[in-house]
Amino acid sequence: MRPMPSGGVIRSSPSSSASSRSSGRRGSSGSTIGAAIGQVRAKRITDAWAEQKIVREIMVFLHSHTVGTARAVRIYKTYGADAVQVMTENPYRLARDIRGIGFKTADTIAMTGRAAKRMTEATGFEAKTIHRLLEVDPKGGGFKRSPDNPLECDLLVVDETSMVDVMLMQALLKAVPDNSALLIVGDIDQLPSVGPGQALADIIASGAVPVVRLTEIFRQAAQSRIITGAHKINQGLIPDLSKPEGDSDFYFVQADDPETAVSRIVELVKTRIPQRFGLDPIRDIQVLCPMNRGGVGARSLNIELQKALNPAGERKVERFGWTFAPGDKVMQIENDYDKEVYNGDIGYIDDVDPDDGELTASFDGRAVTYGFGELDTLVPAYAATIHKSQGSEYPAVVIPVMTQHYAMLQRNLLYTGVTRGKRLVVLVGQKKAVAIAVKNISGRRRWSKLDEWLGAGPSPARTPNP
Repeated sequence: MRPMPSGGVIRSSPSSSASSRSSGRRGSSGSTIGAAIGQVRAKRITDAWAEQKIVREIMVFLHSHTVGTARAVRIYKTYGADAVQVMTENPYRLARDIRGIGFKTADTIAMTGRAAKRMTEATGFEAKTIHRLLEVDPKGGGFKRSPDNPLECDLLVVDETSMVDVMLMQALLKAVPDNSALLIVGDIDQLPSVGPGQALADIIASGAVPVVRLTEIFRQAAQSRIITGAHKINQGLIPDLSKPEGDSDFYFVQADDPETAVSRIVELVKTRIPQRFGLDPIRDIQVLCPMNRGGVGARSLNIELQKALNPAGERKVERFGWTFAPGDKVMQIENDYDKEVYNGDIGYIDDVDPDDGELTASFDGRAVTYGFGELDTLVPAYAATIHKSQGSEYPAVVIPVMTQHYAMLQRNLLYTGVTRGKRLVVLVGQKKAVAIAVKNISGRRRWSKLDEWLGAGPSPARTPNP
């Protein structure tokens, strides 16, 4: 918890002012002392001004989401400079961390959903987020699609259903016509939804609908250490962390302390992986962290990686605690239906124009313009939390796994992170931390009666595995 900074007025003490006035002589010792005092005071002024600037921007963001001043102060004291990112990434933490804030308040800040590009690319059919399919009203709340205005479809396929909370699932099912078929696809071993409930897990556990489980590892996939490692993690077994003989797609790099881990992650991303695998350090490699805070958290690693991969020149802008410059890799952290960029989308900054107060970034080759005041919806994306990566895939993934992340070391978190990598996964950290994560299943328990209610009806026969 960080205290609020002191007021913006800085007053000189009478004694220091008097000594300044009486020091008319320019002796060498006097000039040295005067210069030292000037430097210290200048640093205090600069630091105080920078912190005040962050506070003002956070307060503007909170007020724009109808959060009053009293609650805004409590939020800032809890999360400090991370407040904007915490609320856009997982607003339901407010209900857990701050007394007097419940799910209803958190919902006013959240815009749940992921862009559906991967599904479109994989199937050749147009895919949409659930919010867009149901025609969400971002300002008024709710959806235009309902039992009175149902969806027009014969078959609706929902992917990544483990990310769908119980309230969104209810809204979706209400809008599905009675004569349509519904196919839901997902992995209940990944992280559950940010919002309440565990809809997919409960539907499967209820026995109320036919279920097909894909459990067989085919011969080609069995050669991938990413796949075999992910299956071991899912079974509560430690994956093979030994040095592979020859080329591999899964590696473990030992780092016994945070400082060593940071330096090795930067070296891997900047030099070793690009040289060995021919991957672009910015566009192809994604660092995924169990936590946002801490020395090996996403925030600190973003600063270090940005400095190593794309140091800012003169053409830059500082907003909401971040620096943005041309060439930076950024992530959209809430859905923007006007700009057609969505929560989790990755883009790259093309230009920063201080005169017009605008930043231009490309998302899948499409230019999107942001006013400087809108940059609370963008964050640097050299590193991101594993939670934020759910529903995405990357050519290469680097994951710090340290005992300092103890509170977040859970089996489903590690499993989700490992399964984000398509060509390469590198774990950096301690074998003890990997073992802690593999054995810890506490993150899976959620209290729900949905499976019981669904199971109270007739149960169809289960479909055998193909």
